[in-house]
Amino acid sequence: MSGRANLFLSLVLFVAALFAGYWGLALSRVPAPEDRLPASTETTMPSFEQVRERVEQEQRKPVVVFVRGIRPHVALVAEDLAIEQLRIVPVGSFSTVEELVGRSVWFDIPAGTLAHGSHFEQGGPLSRMIRPNERALAIAVDEVIGVGGHVTPGDYVDLLLYAKKTDDNPEQTAQVVVPGLRVLSYGKALGTSLDGKPVQPVVDEAEKGKEAATARRDAPRTVVLAVPEVLVTRFMLASGAGTLRLAVRSADEQLLAKHYAGAPTARDVDEMARQLIRFEKLAARPVARPAPSKSAAAPARSNAIEVHRGAEVSRQNF
Repeated sequence: MSGRANLFLSLVLFVAALFAGYWGLALSRVPAPEDRLPASTETTMPSFEQVRERVEQEQRKPVVVFVRGIRPHVALVAEDLAIEQLRIVPVGSFSTVEELVGRSVWFDIPAGTLAHGSHFEQGGPLSRMIRPNERALAIAVDEVIGVGGHVTPGDYVDLLLYAKKTDDNPEQTAQVVVPGLRVLSYGKALGTSLDGKPVQPVVDEAEKGKEAATARRDAPRTVVLAVPEVLVTRFMLASGAGTLRLAVRSADEQLLAKHYAGAPTARDVDEMARQLIRFEKLAARPVARPAPSKSAAAPARSNAIEVHRGAEVSRQNF
């Protein structure tokens, strides 16, 4: 070969060696960390709506509902019940269907009602609000007797009696009949049970609408009080001896807290009994009049009739 051919061949081999070296360096280079990340990383991040929905689902709790109307005294089956997820769980509700299968209710329950412990308890709401040594008694009230309509279940009141002066009652009296009685209900409003849970009568939706309309139109006419059993007869006697009034006691006395702490002692009941007016005055027993003297002239016969106005009795001459 000539010298010119050798030079050309050397240049070609040199260029080929440079290209091969560059290619080898390019293939052996370690990729940067950002190059190794998958291209789909940004698309897998959850959106704000997905995060909020997930948080709401975690905050919801299971609650059992009746999916169809339930008849009383019929054992429940799994098909009668369903689970709903609620953010606020009502007090006394159930979280699993297994808790209720085989149990029976005491009254008709419409479909869609949340299962509540009161559905399976025997007796009315008032019977669950008093102790074995107490009785629930109702008295008629108006705005005056009911302290302007501001009495609330859970308040404590003193029962006052005012007896007018009549022919059978020689002097008018006013005093405390029974102190410290707990208000169980005022009108349709009910208090709490012995364990502090709210007690409400179970009614269907139609009845709820009727009661709401009636409550707006009519003022409460009755108040139910928890009376110690030993004082029930005297309470009834006082209710027929004159006019009754309710005096609300201060909440600072903590009487309701003491009630939940324990039943009243026998000493407390005895103290109530000592503060009652005498049985003779409650009964409005006529006072014995002295016998007229023989020399006194016979009184003229009066034409009078007795007029009864509630618990009051008076005489009208004509």
